[in-house]
Amino acid sequence: MTTTEAGAAAGTFAPRPGAAPLPRMIRAQAALETRMLLRNGEQLLLTVVIPTLLLVLFSAVDIVDTGSGKPVDFLAPGVLALAVMSTAFTGQAIATGFERRYGVLKRLAVSPLPRWALMTAKTCAVLVTEVLQTVLLAAIALALGWSPQGGPVPVLLLLVLGTAAFSGLGLLMAGTLKAEATLAAANLVFLLLLVGGGVIVPLTKFPAAAQSVLQFLPVSALSDGLRDVLQHGAGTPWADLGILAVWAVLGLGAAAKLFRWE
Repeated sequence: MTTTEAGAAAGTFAPRPGAAPLPRMIRAQAALETRMLLRNGEQLLLTVVIPTLLLVLFSAVDIVDTGSGKPVDFLAPGVLALAVMSTAFTGQAIATGFERRYGVLKRLAVSPLPRWALMTAKTCAVLVTEVLQTVLLAAIALALGWSPQGGPVPVLLLLVLGTAAFSGLGLLMAGTLKAEATLAAANLVFLLLLVGGGVIVPLTKFPAAAQSVLQFLPVSALSDGLRDVLQHGAGTPWADLGILAVWAVLGLGAAAKLFRWE
């Protein structure tokens, strides 16, 4: 009887070292990324608290002229767009930037998990967080009297392309700037797009020259597209989807080419 056979007969087994199957590695990394994302206080503030406060405050207090109809009908789509931006862009950029600074990405890059699989896991974590955000914000908006229109397919397309666009831009920033610069720049961009992206203040309130530029921002395209569908019951907003697709291709392409792992 060989040693292996003797070990098997005794109920012991020799270890079989090696990487786990790729789908299992991606699921495990995605679960870890999701837990880290939800446990981070600053990111939780950006992804949940700020959009919720803005939705409740501006729906209850007549601060901004949102046009005819209930304010919440205008605000809810914009806040959903803000939630996508806060998670896919701001939160992901900051978290990835500091992971790069502390050498986490460098260590993961030499693990059995391929680099593209790591980015896939991060994207899955973003999507899970966005689902939770959407459910929470939609429930609050409905409680405030929101009356959504339109179909779910255009909304889903807008959210997916918006996530892709903001993820690419966030990873590009995190992979090219220092962590401290990423922290400052990501928060600054968040504030600027919050004010000038049609999220709370309608783009029609800006001068015509500014409107011609602001309408091509990803958050403007996402908020306007969601508003067309959910507030006005329009069909598929192809123009807004096209803008988001261009941003997604440019952002993800640049991030894949320029991202530095250390």
